[in-house]
Amino acid sequence: MVEPLENLNQQIVTCARCPRLREWCQNVAREKKREFMNDDYWGRPVPNLLPVQTQPGDRGLLIIGLAPAAHGANRTGRMFTGDRSGEWLYRALHKAGFANQATSRHLDDGLTLSRCAITAVCHCAPPDNKPDKLEIANCQEYLTQTIEFFKPQVFLALGQIAWNGLMDYAKAHQMLSHKPVKFAHGASITFNDGRHGLASYHPSQQNTFTGRLTESMFDSIFQETNRLLAIAD
Repeated sequence: MVEPLENLNQQIVTCARCPRLREWCQNVAREKKREFMNDDYWGRPVPNLLPVQTQPGDRGLLIIGLAPAAHGANRTGRMFTGDRSGEWLYRALHKAGFANQATSRHLDDGLTLSRCAITAVCHCAPPDNKPDKLEIANCQEYLTQTIEFFKPQVFLALGQIAWNGLMDYAKAHQMLSHKPVKFAHGASITFNDGRHGLASYHPSQQNTFTGRLTESMFDSIFQETNRLLAIAD
């Protein structure tokens, strides 16, 4: 695995830039949820989830989420692991060929990714799933470095905040020759450097339980991702 990405993950895990979020994550880890009372909570910033055998120049898929869930990734220490959103994401990743299995329950469950990495605009679980603007800004450096080290060919933003984070990165790095595209499920953009951005509704229970996001809708996003990667190859 590429050394800069490993070093970046170490920086993320030890980050203390947002006192409100660090206190919240630690409190959740101490108090726990009754369902997970016997679990040892992670309770720290959650690092990027990287593919096996990452090599310089790999140009795969980078998934950008919002933030760890309090009793999901904040408990397990892995992005989108241990909650309903993750059940949707890894099922879709497995069907699309990016994951070796359809489930992600804990750090030692054997999951591996291929040509795909998962990050977030905020690496700490926020109260009510709502990081504030300063907290998102504090994590922007990590998103920037993740993009520059992993060099994805396709970006997939899950939800409007993740999409806005991607658009902010694109503006800051002169990747746009026109106004940013507004968020919508299935929104897409081709950047100045030929790379592509896709948007999807976040696979949160608010979207999946209400039918706003269906399994077929979600799968279609990954079908488009594979199409774009095939063109790049």
